[in-house]
Parts: sequence; C-alpha cells; structure tokens
Amino acid sequence: MKNLRDVWSTRFHHYISEVQKYMQFVFTGHIAIVLVFLIGAGGYQYSEWLKVVDTDFPAEIVMAALVGILLAFSRPTSLLREPDQVYLLPLESKMPLYFKKALAWTFWSQVWLVALVYIVGIPLLKAVTELTSTEIWLVFFIMIVLKFLSVQGEFCYRYSERGQSVWMDRLIRAVIFGLVIYLALHTQFIFTLVVIVISVVYSAVFRKKCVGEPIPYEHFVKLEQNRMMSFYRFANYFTDVPHLRGSIRRRGWLDWLYRSVPYHKQNTQKYLVFRTFIRTDDHFYLWLRLTAISAVIAAFVDIPVVTWIVAGALSFATTIQLKQALMASGEFRMDMLYPLPEGARKIAVVQIVRLTMIVQAVIVGVCSMGQPMFYLSILIVLIVSEITSKMSKP
Repeated sequence: MKNLRDVWSTRFHHYISEVQKYMQFVFTGHIAIVLVFLIGAGGYQYSEWLKVVDTDFPAEIVMAALVGILLAFSRPTSLLREPDQVYLLPLESKMPLYFKKALAWTFWSQVWLVALVYIVGIPLLKAVTELTSTEIWLVFFIMIVLKFLSVQGEFCYRYSERGQSVWMDRLIRAVIFGLVIYLALHTQFIFTLVVIVISVVYSAVFRKKCVGEPIPYEHFVKLEQNRMMSFYRFANYFTDVPHLRGSIRRRGWLDWLYRSVPYHKQNTQKYLVFRTFIRTDDHFYLWLRLTAISAVIAAFVDIPVVTWIVAGALSFATTIQLKQALMASGEFRMDMLYPLPEGARKIAVVQIVRLTMIVQAVIVGVCSMGQPMFYLSILIVLIVSEITSKMSKP
C-alpha cells in the first residue's frame, strides 16, 4: 500500500464485492415477485388516495418529520478493521484523508433514500399545497445540503464524544433538520437560512472538539462490525452466510409460551426446538419480520389478489427458511445424550413451524378483515406453508 488512498480503495472494492455477492441472492426468486407487487400496489393505492386527500392535510408537517428523521440517521461507513487500532496508529496524522473518502461514500450511499422519500412525496405536496415546481426542487436541494451536514456532523460528534449518547445528538439534528424542511416548505427562506446556520454552528462545535483528540478507533471499529453484522443477518434470510455469528436472547417475557408444550418425554425435542425458535434472534426475527410485512400489506392494500399473492409468497419464504434454520443445528446438543427416537427432531421442527404459521395466518387474517373474502388469506397461508413443509428437504 503506497498511501491511505490505496488502503481505502482496496477495502472499498472488497466491500462492494462482498455486498454484491450476497445481494444477488436477495433480489431473486420470491422476493423479486413480492417487491413488484408491493411497488405496484403501493403506487396504485397512493395515486387513488391523492385523488381524495383533503386540502387541509398536514403534508408539510409529515414531510418535515419524515425527512428530518431520515436526515438525522447518518451513521458513518469507515470500513475500519480491528487490527487498525494498532497498525494505523503511526499514520494517525494522515487519517483525515482516509476519513474524507469514507464520509464521501457515506453521503452518496445514504442520500438516495432521503431523495427517494422526498420525490415520492412531491405529488402529495402538489395536491395539497400551493408550492411551485421551482420551490419544491429548491427544498430538494436544501435537503441534499442538510444530508451532507448531517454526515459530517454525526462523524464529528462520534469522534469527539467517543459515540456516547449519540441518540441525543440525532434527536437534536432531527429537530433542527425537520424545522428547516418545514420552514422551507412554507417558503420562509430567510428563517430557513437562519436555522441552517444554527445547524452548521452545532456541527462546528464538535468539529472543533475533535482537534487534538486521538482517533476513537475502538468505537469506529465496533460500529463497522455491527453494521456489517446487520447486513449479514439480513442476507442470511436468503442464503447461507458461513461466518455469521448468531445471537441468543433470554426473552423471559415469552416464557409463558413454553407451557403450550406438555411436560412429557415424547415432547423433549418439541420443547427444545420451541426454545431455540424463541431465543435465537435469526429465527425469531425472521418470522416476526415476514409476518409483519404480510400483515401490513393485508391491512393497507385494498386489492385482495395482491394480498393473497404476497401472503402466499411470504408464507412460502417463512416456512422454508424457518424449517431449514431449525433443522440445520449441527453442533452438539444435550438432547443427544438421551435415548430419543432418531426422527424426533424432524417431527418437532415440522410441528413448531406449523404452529408459527398458524399464528401468522391468524394475524394476516385479522389484518385483512376489511377486504372481501378475507378468510382466503388465512387458507392461502396455511395451504402454502403445509405444502412447502412437506415438499421441502429436511
């Protein structure tokens, strides 16, 4: 490596390759179908709602709050690694060049989400406000500037405060940025400029505190590890991630659920598999996330066919992934010391997966009660999950 530019370039290319390697498994198969229907149904519902929206709808407040929150979340992507705490110490005086590259990537990798949300909100602004196209796009430009300030501001805060109370910093920036967007949407550009100056001063305070302070390698390395681990957990829902380290949580507030498994020798595996599902983050959040998505679609999309297709696709995804995850436990378990039937675990996994899918079907059915023939959503979830469970490999 000739300099820190080469260090960043090498790590950046490795990071992009790593992301592409797993993302190709994410946007294929059933997820692609679900996304197409979600975008299509969501766009249709949104356009129909705009035709009947009240002119006194608080679009400015909604957009300011939503955009302000998104702007405030500007976690830096440093790509730092644990050995850097030692090997990059001699180059600490030259690290601003490295962080400049890191913050540039952080800005461009995050600004698109805020821009997308604002662009989606433009038809709403045109429907209920008197803003001209020039004023709307001027606010868009202000939002881009605020995102740049937010990225710089959160980095300086984390640098100077070692990551302590970062949520308080985000709350302050969310309020400031939300106020800027609100004033701009009301064409109060003089006051908008004043609040922007306040945000610049706020960030400058922490930038000044960074001068002379040692780089908090430990905090940035931990932040980077957590960011990548979140990505790997997400990718693990679609394909196997070999180096993923799963986490276990007690979840004592769900202990009452274990009573549903009768105390008997023949239920040993069922009890253990049930505890594995409840306490393992990857398994529990997989079911919770897909169930929540299916429930939200059922509750807010008034197109029964879309609800049925999404419910069926997510039922298939939940069943096959949950079954494979619960069956894939290859490490030593205490139940291996006991004389239990060889196929007991397979039977237990099927029973627990069936139980979770019944709960998912009930939740989706309740959320779709406002639609005609809502009971079909329940039947589709149960039938698809049962067929998937029987036809999928153990």
